[in-house]
Amino acid sequence: MGSAHNIKEIRHKEIQKVKIIFISSIFKKNKNYLGLHRFNFLSGITKKKVVALGGISKINIKKVNLLNCFGVSGISYFEQKKGPIKGPFLNV
Repeated sequence: MGSAHNIKEIRHKEIQKVKIIFISSIFKKNKNYLGLHRFNFLSGITKKKVVALGGISKINIKKVNLLNCFGVSGISYFEQKKGPIKGPFLNV
């Protein structure tokens, strides 16, 4: 596994022969903020499994279904949630 924020880092992870690439930040408004369209572009340039990471919350969780990804990871979302987690977006 490895993390990436751009094309160069994705290619580096491919050279390292990782099986899964975490691409971030999908929603979190920081210097690496991607948004839906840029994330889908980046996930589409690799044949590796891709996991979306960063800023996933109760407010934007439904947007995850619009992503081209193997799964999602979101500390903020899971800290907010009470009870069992449901949804087709959890593949991992």
